[in-house]
Amino acid sequence: MSVTYTAVLPVDEHTVDFLTGLFAAERVRRGTRAGTRAPCCRDQAVMVLRWFLDGTRMRQLATDNQTSISTGYDYLNKGIDVLAARTPSLHAALLAAKAAGHDYVNIDGTLIETDRCRTPGPTEGVDLWWSGKHDQHGGNVQVVTVPNGWPIWTSEVRPGREHDTTAARAHAEILPALTEAGADLRTLGDLGYEGLADTVTVAFKKPKTGGLLLAQQQFNKAHNSLRAIGERGNSLLKTTFRALRNISLNPWRIGKIVAAALVILHIDHDRTT
Repeated sequence: MSVTYTAVLPVDEHTVDFLTGLFAAERVRRGTRAGTRAPCCRDQAVMVLRWFLDGTRMRQLATDNQTSISTGYDYLNKGIDVLAARTPSLHAALLAAKAAGHDYVNIDGTLIETDRCRTPGPTEGVDLWWSGKHDQHGGNVQVVTVPNGWPIWTSEVRPGREHDTTAARAHAEILPALTEAGADLRTLGDLGYEGLADTVTVAFKKPKTGGLLLAQQQFNKAHNSLRAIGERGNSLLKTTFRALRNISLNPWRIGKIVAAALVILHIDHDRTT
């Protein structure tokens, strides 16, 4: 016996319509004949939104859409790819932030937890995706936000064992784009980016012996008060999308999943910067 009930997604109707249009255009691009796919584009949009926003299990989504679990995952992954393809490059996101009148942006890494990692890492006995800092398996994603904490760009995923500096260096786009924008748009970061001080402005680190000068303490106070607001971006993504709190898909897909979530957030709020 099963019980039917009404549920409400916390998104505007125009978000569902927008995703429906994207998925319909993708089917046309692929040459899919009308009426040969179930669910329809709107049902696929709702399914994808339910997975992102409510973290609904695929078994339930497949049952509700009268498809197999494997077919449900196929529609979900296609939806993720279509959405992630709409994310701007970091260069374009920084140009938009500059045009919006922002003086600086923030960069911060976030760990997207996952429970499906058994990949040997370079250190014997330690999984590639294990984060010693968080004591959890997951992927490191770099998030760039404007001063009020609104996220404007997210990176591809790197294994959770990598620190923020290592992860940022691994992305060919990050450092060149931030360096190019640096003259007009500074980038603030925490001490996790200490090794990138030429590109990312960080606080002064207290020396092992002695203390910081008064001017350095004042700089740190001002810097941290600005940077702390930027960390809202990571919280906003994870509180809005339950799927980002723990992902059981292929961990190398985490970057696309976060990018797709960012696109949904921008569409629903009708803003990018």
